[in-house]
Amino acid sequence: MNIKRDFPRVTVTEKCRKRTSGGHPWIYDNEITAADDIKDGALADVVSEKGRYMGTGFFNSNSKIRVRIISRNANDTFDESFWKRRLEYAYSYRKTVMTEVDMNACRLIFGEADGFPGLTVDKFNDLLSVQILSLGIEQRRDIILPALMEILRADGARIRGIYLRNDVNIRTLEGMSEEKGWYFREENTSPLTEIVENGIRYSVDVENGQKTGFFLDQKYNRRAAASIAKGKTVIDCCTHTGSFALNCAKAGAAHVTAVDVSAQAVEMARSNAVLNGLEGNMTFVQSDVFDFLKARIEAHDRSADYIILDPPAFTKSRKTVGNARNGYLELNTLAMRLLPRGGYLATASCSHFMTEELFSQMLKDAAKAAGVDLRLIELRRQAPDHPILMAVDETEYLKFFLLQII
Repeated sequence: MNIKRDFPRVTVTEKCRKRTSGGHPWIYDNEITAADDIKDGALADVVSEKGRYMGTGFFNSNSKIRVRIISRNANDTFDESFWKRRLEYAYSYRKTVMTEVDMNACRLIFGEADGFPGLTVDKFNDLLSVQILSLGIEQRRDIILPALMEILRADGARIRGIYLRNDVNIRTLEGMSEEKGWYFREENTSPLTEIVENGIRYSVDVENGQKTGFFLDQKYNRRAAASIAKGKTVIDCCTHTGSFALNCAKAGAAHVTAVDVSAQAVEMARSNAVLNGLEGNMTFVQSDVFDFLKARIEAHDRSADYIILDPPAFTKSRKTVGNARNGYLELNTLAMRLLPRGGYLATASCSHFMTEELFSQMLKDAAKAAGVDLRLIELRRQAPDHPILMAVDETEYLKFFLLQII
């Protein structure tokens, strides 16, 4: 039996009902035909024009995503036990799909994919790094974060601190201010910690590192890239923390050159190499990767037989997909021209808008421009701690192709 509904209501168009009936949680501002007087961040019921219940979600008049649905169960009550159950479900999922060792550094909450719209929680050893991008979650963080701590500690995990990385301007679109700082910490806890991923140690700075401190979504792709690196001469472009480079060096690559335009990133990669005793067969270069590859081609230096391309997202909007495709095309064409026949290419895109279909066609076009053929070894996506909801395209964003030049 359905509980009595005492939430304010939002009525949406028939087109919206059809769009979201498959499970997509977002209701846009232009899809609403009527709404009660609703406080921003409060829960509201979404109903069709015929009054049919569609779900309950966070309302925010500041956002183009006017409602973010969190439940389609009319019997749910949104008390502390509801949020704790949902946290337990997310944690149980990760313990099922990942090994205990891999839980040292993993994404515990991945926004909509875990039923927490706008919330990201990354576990870096004994620290949690948290980013909140929706007002509804922001208003309930004092329920959610302590409950998550309780779950982790009950499972034997020691958490010394929770750091908020809310220093992103997208929060202003939700009517929130930017901030960063400790939500909780034990006495003298540092924002620096050390994680282990694929047997490699990294220093992570949750206060100043990019995004939440470290990119976890390529965990298993780094392992796949390393599986063919033994004896090869590798160039890791856009190395950032050196993660792909270090995985290849540890796997027995003959030599690895790690390239990044950022001096800070290059020093971070070098420091991580020293931390793991891998600096002996590695070179670190600060350079624009396009310029670096072009210079190698002009010098007829084809000594590398394995190139890894893991650039930042070239587009964060559908409007700029064309320009992004051109960037990916140029970068991949350069790599294919530089590699010898029989060489290997690992290439990725972390943009949701650069779909698998678009990225795959770009690779075919790059191969044609470079005058080579490609053999697909493996096509991969993000690690399972960044789960993909089949009904929510936005949760699928990472494409990783492992290829051979033939």
